[in-house]
Amino acid sequence: MSRVAYHPRSAAQVTQQFSRSWTPSLAIWGVGAGTLALYILSVTPKIKRTLLVNVPVMGSYFEDKTPASDKPF
Repeated sequence: MSRVAYHPRSAAQVTQQFSRSWTPSLAIWGVGAGTLALYILSVTPKIKRTLLVNVPVMGSYFEDKTPASDKPF
């Protein structure tokens, strides 16, 4: 018959093991959720002006090049 051995662990060891195992997964889900939120909100003018236009490489893509005479408001 096998023997079951109990090895007590401190709260710090449990927390360290928990965070070490869940951090990569939570980071990937967080990046995915942030990307999805920016994708959905990219049509909002405030998001365009404050965030997307200020991105160094892709900022010119999100600039509004519509002449003022063609804008209804």
